[in-house]
Amino acid sequence: MNAKVTDYIASKKEWEELLTLLRNVLLTLPLVEDVKWGMPAYIYKNKNILGLSAFKTYCGLWFHHGCFLKDEANILINAQKDKTKGMRQMRFTSINDVDIELVKQYILEAIENAVAGKEIKAVRNTKPIVIPEELHSEFCKNEQLQSNFNDFSLSKQREFCNYISSAKRLATKQSRLEKIVPLILNKIGLNDKYKNG
Repeated sequence: MNAKVTDYIASKKEWEELLTLLRNVLLTLPLVEDVKWGMPAYIYKNKNILGLSAFKTYCGLWFHHGCFLKDEANILINAQKDKTKGMRQMRFTSINDVDIELVKQYILEAIENAVAGKEIKAVRNTKPIVIPEELHSEFCKNEQLQSNFNDFSLSKQREFCNYISSAKRLATKQSRLEKIVPLILNKIGLNDKYKNG
C-alpha cells in the first residue's frame, strides 16, 4: 500500500468509503500502486493500466487504453469524445454501483491487453510553432529568455505559445506572458507541476 494513495483517499471525505472499496479490489490484483498526475495509479510491468479518482459527482476507474476493452456490460464512458482516443472511465456514485467481479474482469482484461501490446500511440504535432507577438517582443528584450525557450522540447514550446495565443483579450495575453516569463527563465515547463506525480 502506497502512503500517498492513502492520503489521497483520506482527502476525499465524501468518497472515502467507495474509493477504499475500489482500492481493496485493486490491491488483490497483480498491480503496483503509485501516484501519477496527482491521483492513484495502478501499473503492471511498467505499463500504466488504470487510475483511481474522485470528482464532484462521482468517482471511478479510468483505463488508459480502455478503448481496447470489450465492454460487454456497456459501462465504460469516453469523458471527452473529441479529445480522448484511448482512455475510458468506469464511474460510480455509490458503493451499490460496484460489482466487484465485473470490475476485476475489466482490470484483468486491461492487463492482458497491455501484455499483448495493445496501446494508443501518441500522435506528434508536426505543425510549426507560431510564436505570439507578445512573446517575440520579450525575446528581443531578453536574450536569456529566448535561449531558455529554445532549450525546451517542441511540445513545451508549443504549450507556452498556445497559452498566450488562446487568450482573446490583450490584458489576458499580457497576464499570461507575465506568468510564463519566470517559468521559462527557471526552465520550468508550463504544465510540469501536473506531470510530476
